[in-house]
Amino acid sequence: MKKTPLYEAHLRHGGRMVEFAGYALPVQYTSIREEHLSVRRGAGLFDVSHMGEFLIRGPEALAFLQWATANDAAKLKVGRAQYSMLPNARGGVVDDIYLYRLAEEEYLMVVNAANIAKDWAHLKKLSQGFAVELADISEETALLALQGPKAASLLQGLTDTDLSQKRKNDVFTAQVAGRPARLARTGYTGEDGFELFLDPEDAEAVFEALLAAGATPAGLGARDTLRLEAGFPLYGHELTDDTNPLCTPWAWVVKKEKEFHGKEAMLATPCAEKLVG
Repeated sequence: MKKTPLYEAHLRHGGRMVEFAGYALPVQYTSIREEHLSVRRGAGLFDVSHMGEFLIRGPEALAFLQWATANDAAKLKVGRAQYSMLPNARGGVVDDIYLYRLAEEEYLMVVNAANIAKDWAHLKKLSQGFAVELADISEETALLALQGPKAASLLQGLTDTDLSQKRKNDVFTAQVAGRPARLARTGYTGEDGFELFLDPEDAEAVFEALLAAGATPAGLGARDTLRLEAGFPLYGHELTDDTNPLCTPWAWVVKKEKEFHGKEAMLATPCAEKLVG
């Protein structure tokens, strides 16, 4: 079982560790209810370092992503992000992802931990013929999620960057507690918040600084109840290789006006059942 850079910190703070996607992660610290409400009312802090991160670079990075993803990556300006999906050849979903445009020819893709190997193989295969380079930086990246109505004010005390000028889905670099970070105003709880991409060696210092500033540590249990309450899918549950996204509440992600891998099969597959909620 793999450990994130925060494994020892979780133990110190009373995290109840479980296996998830091959990683030892805290399912809770005190109680799922308390942690859930902390995010809804204040600021909760999650270790999501198990997630996968891929860099996509090159002169045809955008063309490749337009083909590989269901959303319209062309709408992303530098410093912006979007939710998207990786369609498969039969019109199902390889994974749901978040895509960040870091520079004119550079993107960051965050994928689900259980799908890292599958997504990597899928993208490498699709990238053939495109002038693009892919790099799996999952093991070189720690990821924290600070979520809740007080997340911005709490984080502001640890950075000189004016967070009031940052919108939902913005991505930018900043110093947090004296450590370099890439921040994104994104999350998986339905609340305002930020995700912090860090060097693994800096993760514990930033984690402890956020807790000292008033964040509540939260585990996988609250992460699941929060995303359910917000109506967000979890791959392997609401989305699978056999799920046509047009038959779900997330059909809006699919931009039918562009060409993408699996489009013909997706549009030709009728909805035998429809997911609602």
